Amino acid sequence: MSIEEEKKTESFTENVVAVSNDTDDFRLLTTDARMAGERALVRKLDRRLMTTAVVIYLLNYIDRVAVTAARLQGLEQDLGITTVQYESILAILYVTYCPAQIPSNMILSYISRPSLYIGACVIGWGLTSALTGVTTNFAGIMACRVFIGLPEAAFYPGVMYLLSRWYTRKELAVRSAWFYCGLLISNAFGSLIAAGILSQMQGVLGLAAWRWLFYIEGAITMFFGFLTMWLLPDFPHNTRWLNAAERRLAQVRLAEDAGEADKDADNLTIYDGLWLAIKDPKTIIFMFMSCSQLLGLSYINFFPTLTQTLGYGTTVTFLMAAPPWVFAATLCVLNAWHADRSGERFFHIATWWWVVILGYIISLATMATGGRYFSLFLMTTGYCGFALTLTWVSNAIPRPPAKRAVAMGLVNGFGNLGNMMGSYVWNAAWGPQYHQSMIIALCSLVLSTVLGFLMRWILMNENKKMDQEEKKFTEGPGRQRIEEAARLEGITFDEAVKRRKGFRYLY
Repeated sequence: MSIEEEKKTESFTENVVAVSNDTDDFRLLTTDARMAGERALVRKLDRRLMTTAVVIYLLNYIDRVAVTAARLQGLEQDLGITTVQYESILAILYVTYCPAQIPSNMILSYISRPSLYIGACVIGWGLTSALTGVTTNFAGIMACRVFIGLPEAAFYPGVMYLLSRWYTRKELAVRSAWFYCGLLISNAFGSLIAAGILSQMQGVLGLAAWRWLFYIEGAITMFFGFLTMWLLPDFPHNTRWLNAAERRLAQVRLAEDAGEADKDADNLTIYDGLWLAIKDPKTIIFMFMSCSQLLGLSYINFFPTLTQTLGYGTTVTFLMAAPPWVFAATLCVLNAWHADRSGERFFHIATWWWVVILGYIISLATMATGGRYFSLFLMTTGYCGFALTLTWVSNAIPRPPAKRAVAMGLVNGFGNLGNMMGSYVWNAAWGPQYHQSMIIALCSLVLSTVLGFLMRWILMNENKKMDQEEKKFTEGPGRQRIEEAARLEGITFDEAVKRRKGFRYLY
């Protein structure tokens, strides 16, 4: 930050304190002071909240998919498990991960210190991941996979809900994408980290390399979990590392963005949010859209295996798995940036499903190394769309926060049933072509497209209804009040109407 910007921010803080003490009205501030204050606040949030979220997500997915890397280095042989048992190891995580997201987000919307809650969950899954390294049989690793799903359930929908409590609709998509880049980067560099550990640690202290993989990654995650408790913010009204003026500004700008305060009514219970979310048909449509989408993208848990079908050794396979995810991460941020600028949602999500479908078609048509590897690049871009799914849910189900929190938990929890089903779709008996797997995934993305179109149509109709209601107001008795306001503020009638225009859904 430059010296000039620092002076503007200091001036803003002094003005906000004075204004808040007198009238509690931010409109008394000059436009420059307000904008400087918002920029400073968003920069501070980006440094603390976004950086922490990305790193945790990177660690989260590395821990979760370490078992796929370990498979290539003898995990199945050492534990004496069959192919079906291995598929069950992948699937069992979602038995706890999916349903636990709903009560977790209900709790998150109710407690006052999400930083402590999320941090404790990070420590929990890091510990469980490390314990995976001591397992000696199928039952032991199954138990670890069951329990790792519980603390992990709090993270993705929880952080997405936390982002929606801090960023406006026009800021949220690109932040969601940066956050999701943690997953994409983990698929790229997680493979490289795994390659390094698996190639150098075999036999150290008499242990297999795949065991060291779990020990090292689990220990790093636990360490960062303790840092998370200090780095993450809580809510706009009670974050400890913001001053009073910044906390007040954070609340006001979200209230202005939605046309109402971003807080629950005093009489709204934790169960009311659940009931409100379940009653809303948009929640149900999003749930099935997310499920079919993730089934269509379920290759992610088998990506090293798909890369291995190119015919190279273990280390080269991991190295070749990285570039497609780096490519996807770059596109993910650019896509979200444009989604924020344009305010459009459906095509910024669905277009990437269609690119994945093209990738599947290429893989179905050829086993040539070049064509297959190119198709892997296309397939990874599907997560550019998925990164915006909960952003769209947040935009479509914005208030009250308790309803939004539960809706996000329901959508992501139910959606991950697609990943659970996908654990059995990519059957090793169908390899190395995996034609049946790709056809199932392709059809799932077609279903996602249909449901996405339906959601877009619903939101467009909702916006038209709001337009008609406001038009009736401006042409009726409310017109005189708008004309008077325009006269007092020295602006035209059309400008005054534009200022009065309320919340609209993004579709």
